[in-house]
Amino acid sequence: MFGLDPFHLALAIAITLFSGFVKGAIGFAMPMIMLSALGSFLPAQQAVAAVILPVLLTNIRQALRQGWRPAAQATWAYRWHIGMVVLFIPVSAFFATRVPQWLMYALIGVPITLYAGWQLAGRSLALPIHHRRRAEIVTGIIGGLVGGISGIWGPPLIVLLLSLHAPKAEQMRVQGVVFFIGAVVLTAAHLQSGLLNAQTLPFSAALVVPAIVGMGLGYLAHDRLDVTQFRRWTLVLLVLTGLNLVRRALELLGLPV
Repeated sequence: MFGLDPFHLALAIAITLFSGFVKGAIGFAMPMIMLSALGSFLPAQQAVAAVILPVLLTNIRQALRQGWRPAAQATWAYRWHIGMVVLFIPVSAFFATRVPQWLMYALIGVPITLYAGWQLAGRSLALPIHHRRRAEIVTGIIGGLVGGISGIWGPPLIVLLLSLHAPKAEQMRVQGVVFFIGAVVLTAAHLQSGLLNAQTLPFSAALVVPAIVGMGLGYLAHDRLDVTQFRRWTLVLLVLTGLNLVRRALELLGLPV
């Protein structure tokens, strides 16, 4: 089914279920986990296509968890970041089938590993309020450029939110809004690029169910986390995911890992 044997299909479902749980608990990392794990047994382009619909539907749920009004307020508050993501995802999506696979993974894995490791080591990266617009624009451009190629545009936003010390509820809501808007743009862009097509679309649609189930379970864990625990697990997850993406890049280059 979907060109996969039963074992790999079950593995893909389990990966998606787990990534949904993590997203419900922490608010992000679904595409990072899915891409890095699915990429270990699927071609990179097929792995990117697989994450698109689960990400789209789970982000709708996350963005609207507190209702329409808070979601609209979050959209306005982070409009500069959102605008850059929307602008640059279609620009870079054109190159998704033309960029070397190892570069696709390295471009996102190296920066987020360094940042999260720096934070876990007790070093602070606080953005002055008067630089916020500039930070939103820069992180939005980076997220859009990398997102169109790899299907992952969340880490620059997480860096921004952590640097601004956004409250836990705000961080979850903003992530949902930004990721949803980016997912809509990415879906449209890859329908045009050909990455999402009659062969890859059914597989992506099938993974929506385990993603939603996993997310519901993750919400139960999220509601039990205090702010300190939430921040620490966010950083730990960034490090682990980043290292896995770097490992995959090195494997594709034929280097020992």
